[in-house]
Amino acid sequence: MAVQPNAKVTREDWLDAARAILITEGAGEVKVLTLAGHLSVSRSSFYWYFGSHRDLLNALLEDWEARNTAPILAHCALPAATITGALCNFFRCFVDSNRFDPQLDFAIREWARRDATVRARIDTADQARLGAVTEMYERHGYPKAEADIRARILYFMQIGYHALELRETMTARMGRLHGFLEHFTGRSPTDAEVADFARFAMAQ
Repeated sequence: MAVQPNAKVTREDWLDAARAILITEGAGEVKVLTLAGHLSVSRSSFYWYFGSHRDLLNALLEDWEARNTAPILAHCALPAATITGALCNFFRCFVDSNRFDPQLDFAIREWARRDATVRARIDTADQARLGAVTEMYERHGYPKAEADIRARILYFMQIGYHALELRETMTARMGRLHGFLEHFTGRSPTDAEVADFARFAMAQ
């Protein structure tokens, strides 16, 4: 007969603890015994929610995809009157940690250096993200080849921005917003687009 799990610890608690260790210490430290210690429960309760350690690692990957890739795809697909407005939708993911967690993204990328299966998941996610950004440009009239190039410039810049861990105030970033939008699209944003996004960003 299966042992009932500790009523105070849920599957999400195990996953949250695993995610925190993945970010701070790396995938190699995501161990059942370690997690049980953090949660102050017996490790036997782990097996009520996960069939194995590998199941937990797979759950972490699914969690990352839901947290970091799905929001990008959704925001790229949002309706927008202009391409500069569409880019503001895209950027909303990256100024709101509830829509994209850069620390989690790079913890997964670091894990991928040592695990070919994770590397394949990263590659698939990057292709999906790039595809969504490319389609965003195409919907606003850019030829396919140009949309592909602009998407790569935009996406790789954004990921690189987080990789560098720049210590920049939101006020400084918003001071460059008009120029960013103009150079990523070749078109001038409206004052209303810039002001609306700046209000959103400064509230985060």
